[in-house]
This record gives sequence, structure tokens and C-alpha cells, in this order.
Amino acid sequence: MESLFNEAFIGLSLASILLMVALGLAIIYGTMGVINLAHGQFVMLGAYGAWLLQTTFGLSLLVAIPVVFVVVALIGLGIERTIVHRLYRRPLDTILATWGIGIVIEQLVRAGFGSDSRYVARPAFLEDGFLFLGAYVSSYRLFIILFSLAMLAATWYLLFRTEFGTKLRAVIQNTEISRCYGISAKRVYALTFAYGAGLAAVAGALVTPLVSVTPTMGTSFVVDAFLVVIVGGVGSVLGSAASALMIGEASAWLSFLSSETTGRILILLGVIVLIRFRPQGLFPDTVRR
Repeated sequence: MESLFNEAFIGLSLASILLMVALGLAIIYGTMGVINLAHGQFVMLGAYGAWLLQTTFGLSLLVAIPVVFVVVALIGLGIERTIVHRLYRRPLDTILATWGIGIVIEQLVRAGFGSDSRYVARPAFLEDGFLFLGAYVSSYRLFIILFSLAMLAATWYLLFRTEFGTKLRAVIQNTEISRCYGISAKRVYALTFAYGAGLAAVAGALVTPLVSVTPTMGTSFVVDAFLVVIVGGVGSVLGSAASALMIGEASAWLSFLSSETTGRILILLGVIVLIRFRPQGLFPDTVRR
């Protein structure tokens, strides 16, 4: 019983991290149709931002998170305004451009900070854990789960209960008609891209106490995030949450029953089969045209 609960909790913590990374990716692609291959580098920038703020200014991770969100969101805004907005409706060019942007960001970080692994300390009050049903529950992993649920709720509220969300959905459904009502599609796209970049940075900052901070750390996260978006249905926020839970739990249980490598192979095969028979994903967003 203890092992079952332990694996379920590990799967839930993995799902929460995947959700944080995939949320921004799902919003950007669902709104703008942009496949952002630099999304993993935004995760990495968030991780390095948290490390830099902690080592240089002595800021706690919890204090660094909002700072990282704002800074990386501004970087994303600058990238969208200078490069990405010129490539809308040109998917291949967008893929190549964002891939190149990701390489540039990664090399700049490597040149500035080196390739050595960095570590960020978790908040002192989240250092320990507790026993529940005979299994050890990490306080920090529990915090990540609760934080990711809060970010999911905030994102849903932003998209469906605010004026900006109404404008965003109007632009998605019909850009030309939304312009007739005075909605600036360029402004909506820019803010959406910035928000997605900020979410990725928050995910990177949150995961730093669990993994080493390196210039290449974002690559593995963005691959898993793409799987989450594909399974959930491109552009679907709640679909991304459901698919993150499924993939996170599947990764934990398959790794427990066999090995991590075998588990990843089986998950990739499952996604390939899903794409073959249901290319729109399990929870497609029916709003987008």
C-alpha cells in the first residue's frame, strides 16, 4: 500500500511540473499557431534566474518566482515583437526561427555562466516531509502540486473570465471581425506570447531544487511538454492538465515496473498510436478554427 501511494504521489508531482511547462506552450500554439521550439530555453532562463537571484542577492526561491516571471515574460515580449510576429502563417519559418533563437539563448547562457551544474536551495520550511498512509511525502513536491493547480486556475480565469481573455478568444475565432471591434490582434498576440514565456520560466524556477541547472536542461522538458499538448489537444488548457496527469502517472508507474528508459519508449509509442487514430488529441479545443 505504501509503494502504491508513493508511486501515485511521484506521478502527481511529475504531472504538475509537466503542466507548468506545457501550459505556456499550449496557450502560444493554441492562440497564435506558433510552434515555439525556444520554449525549453525559457524554462532554462527561469531556472538560471532563480539561481542568480538566490546566489547574488540572497533572495528566497518564493521571492524569485515573480521576478523571474516578469523578466522572462519581457524577454518573450521582445522576441515576439522583433522576430516572431513577422512569421505568422509561415509555420516552417517559425519553427526554424524559434529553434535558432533557442540555440542563441542557450549559447549566451553557456558563455556567461559556463556549463557547470548549479543548484538552488528550496525554502527552509519546505525542506522536510511527512508520512501519509505509510509513505513519505515531500513538502516541496506537495507545494509544487498545489502551486501548479493555482497557476492552472489563474490561467483558466484569465482566458475565460477577463476582458483580455474575451479579446483573445475573439481573435482566435475571427481576427478580421475582432479588428472591426477595435481589438488589436498584434497586442493580444504579444501579451499571450509573453505570458506563455513567463509560465515556462516559473516552471524552470520551481524545478531547480529537484534537478541540476544547466544550459541544456530545457530540452528534455520541452519534449515532454509537446507530448502533453499533443495528447491533450492543441490549445486546450484543461486538456493539457488532463494529459499531464496521464503522462506523469504513466511515467512514474512504468519506471517503477520496468525502467525509466523503457517507460519513455512505451509512452512515445502510445502517443504515436494516439496521433494515428486521433490526431486532434483526446480533448480538442473546439473554439479554434
